[in-house]
Amino acid sequence: MAENTIFKGGCHCGKVRWEAALDLEHVIGCNCSICSKQGLWISFTLADNFKLISGEDDLKDYQFGKETIHHLHCTTCGVESFARGKLPDGTGMIGVNVRCLDDVGIEELRPVPHDGKSI
Repeated sequence: MAENTIFKGGCHCGKVRWEAALDLEHVIGCNCSICSKQGLWISFTLADNFKLISGEDDLKDYQFGKETIHHLHCTTCGVESFARGKLPDGTGMIGVNVRCLDDVGIEELRPVPHDGKSI
């Protein structure tokens, strides 16, 4: 397993900024309705490995389906750069939209397909 590296990222307009320790060897391309429509590729990390630097007040929460994931969109530009959720044991998790990482070319990533549509 590759080691986590600290990456910075955020939304399009820059109001929402964060940094996260991620392993980009493990990126998923989910086919659920929201990931498909937004073109999201996700890398997960524990909440302790994520730091929101700015924009807490600029986030709008959206939930659907089982309402277990908080999809957080910038209220100015509309971009979902990350989402919050929990593992079954209650541990906080963050799903980072790797398309929102600074200085990372997504053409270098190899997302693993995930069938979220059937869940």
